[in-house]
Amino acid sequence: SDLMPDMLSAVFRCTVEDCKHEAAVPLSNWDVEEPTRCENCGGSHTFQLVHNDSNFADRQMLKLQEPPELVPDGETPQNVAVQVFDDLVDQVRPGDRIEVTGIYRATPNRPNKNWRQCSSVYRTYVDAICIAAEKKGKLDTPADQYEFQQGDPPKLEEQRDLDPETNSEEEIKWNRIVRELGAEKDEHGNFTIVGKLVQSFAPSIYEEDEVKKGLLVQLFGGTPKAAGQSSKGRSRPEINTMLCGDPSTAKSQLLQYAFKLAPRGVYTSGKGSSAVGLTASINKDPATGDLVLESGALVLSDRGVCCIDEFDKMDENARAILHEAMEQQTVSVAKAGIVCSLNARCSILASANPKESSYDPKMSIVENIN
Repeated sequence: SDLMPDMLSAVFRCTVEDCKHEAAVPLSNWDVEEPTRCENCGGSHTFQLVHNDSNFADRQMLKLQEPPELVPDGETPQNVAVQVFDDLVDQVRPGDRIEVTGIYRATPNRPNKNWRQCSSVYRTYVDAICIAAEKKGKLDTPADQYEFQQGDPPKLEEQRDLDPETNSEEEIKWNRIVRELGAEKDEHGNFTIVGKLVQSFAPSIYEEDEVKKGLLVQLFGGTPKAAGQSSKGRSRPEINTMLCGDPSTAKSQLLQYAFKLAPRGVYTSGKGSSAVGLTASINKDPATGDLVLESGALVLSDRGVCCIDEFDKMDENARAILHEAMEQQTVSVAKAGIVCSLNARCSILASANPKESSYDPKMSIVENIN
């Protein structure tokens, strides 16, 4: 949700012309009670709240959903609301996999805001104390490491990944192991890292080495370039791929492996995806009643991979939405008075069956796909 000010203490000022007495009231049981009598002039119910002199804290509400691989069979993913304050505000982005440490609380639900009575059904939420990434080093990478504003990208000879000032001992240990794997050679003097990566990617699927190699290239991505190094401003490093083949050729299984390997990503099916589900939807916030913008699959997989299965069965309007995301890396929204442009810097991995659900070798590739 958006950042909301949470009142810690309120300042009330007496409205009597000759008094103007001010009284500070701290927060008590999540309520601020207005003073009934002025200590200076003795007036009753003469106080008025002064917003600019009151103390507020930053507050934000997150909606946490359990990962798809942990959902029990036949059930939908469970959601829980998370309240974050002060330094934890704006620490995560939609689509991040995080671990939350906090206090599980329950709050009464009022059927009407103006009523004093509460419902017997309580709403639960988590009062967050600490938020950490599920896999350290994948999601906490700052944006300036992706966008090199000055100079060329760092080279392996510079050994920035082995610098103890910017990396921990555990990170340096893993970086050394990666460097050793990259330097291994066979008896003919050829590097073995590519073959090992292909063999370790989807090992339960026999052969398909060229397809696996292409998916690995997409997962690694290209090298982002600064505005001065390319003529079009930002050079897009994301690679989009479509797997097209006969049924029962392990297309969906390869998509599942790529989705599990990617640190950020969303897996969806073409038949069950709509244009709103891919971009963004307008919903009413249950806490405040305001209209809020909820991100879709393309926005949630920002800096990740968006896997779309059954691409040939997708609606034509939903398929046209992907053009802007693949070319401009953004999703433009103009709904219910909300006009904005959301980042969708994701690689799109789609799988589809050929025309007539079977590849005809007598026809060209374009005729088989379209």
